[in-house]
Amino acid sequence: MNFDAVVYLVDDDPGVLKGLTRLLCTEGYTVQAFDSADEFLLAHDPLVSGCVVLDLFMPNIDGLALQQALLASACERFIIFMTGYGDIDTVVQAMKAGAVDFLTKPFYDEDLLAAVRNAIAKDQRARKARQELQSIRWRMDRLTPREREVLQHVVAGRLNKQIAADLGIAEKTIKVHRARAMEKMGAASLAELVRITVGADVGAVAEIPLHDQTERHEKSAAWRYHAQDRRVEDRRVQDRRAPALRDAGKGMRLDLGPIGRRREGA
Repeated sequence: MNFDAVVYLVDDDPGVLKGLTRLLCTEGYTVQAFDSADEFLLAHDPLVSGCVVLDLFMPNIDGLALQQALLASACERFIIFMTGYGDIDTVVQAMKAGAVDFLTKPFYDEDLLAAVRNAIAKDQRARKARQELQSIRWRMDRLTPREREVLQHVVAGRLNKQIAADLGIAEKTIKVHRARAMEKMGAASLAELVRITVGADVGAVAEIPLHDQTERHEKSAAWRYHAQDRRVEDRRVQDRRAPALRDAGKGMRLDLGPIGRRREGA
């Protein structure tokens, strides 16, 4: 767990904020809770690693509108939506805009904690990729136009004499430009040089907006929403079928009311 990451809670229900704050703090997370989207937008720091646990339906600015506001400000924050109501179209809309999970109230503690772990891990990977990309671009900017030109040929697998023929300059000069380019890029070998330059293209993928998702991701989101509904209903049925087991103390459960519950035996 990364204790530098912050879990932002946004819900207009004080009971939800209190219960989820207690749960997440118990697990070691740093939590900032807000009872409105407006308060969150005023206090939110996009430079801090973490995720947002967000209620879908709120007065004034609702969850989807807040998600769009973050995207409009170029802040790509990973979001976990919560709702007591919902439909497939809403789930798909949220997922297409970058949501990482969609939880139906009442949900179990483990479901929320797993979603938070996943969201924070995604956030940290994305931040690391962006930092690496920035470093590569900084090194690329230090190259002269000729060094950049030679570098492109080297990465394409061209030999020094082939590059010299293509550019119409001496092979000895190509070797000088190649050596300088490798030094500036921080590459000790050709293989490392290729990895770094290819990393620039791979890193660019991390900058694709969160809302630019594929049709496969949409279908996966809808499937997870259905699956969670089925799991919740199955648990309710099990709860009704086993009152004697719970009364005997063999299935202790902490009930957090409308926000979340622990599985039996937890």
